[in-house]
Amino acid sequence: MPWWSWILIWVALVAVALLFYVLLGIRLFRQFMATVKDLGAAGEKLGHLNPIDLPDEPADPAGALPGSAVFASPAVMRHDYEASKWARREERRGRRVQRKKDRGQPQALGDLDFT
Repeated sequence: MPWWSWILIWVALVAVALLFYVLLGIRLFRQFMATVKDLGAAGEKLGHLNPIDLPDEPADPAGALPGSAVFASPAVMRHDYEASKWARREERRGRRVQRKKDRGQPQALGDLDFT
């Protein structure tokens, strides 16, 4: 086999490898562009949805918007936490008293409200 045949074989191998990489790159580019197109369509679809309208006045009596706890003082947050904990306890106590009343069971002295 002459020496120049090895050069032809290597040139052919490199050409086939380059062709393979070019076709792979084209395929990857097309998939990327399809993904970008889908993301654009999704963005357009979500862009036309109405945003959630927040009321001018907050619904909760404390007057805080959701997420405002990040900027509130620790003392205010502690007060809000204690107040909501007390309210939950009172709701549970009220349900427990009503349940025992409905069943005809005796009430615990701690559950009775003497005020």
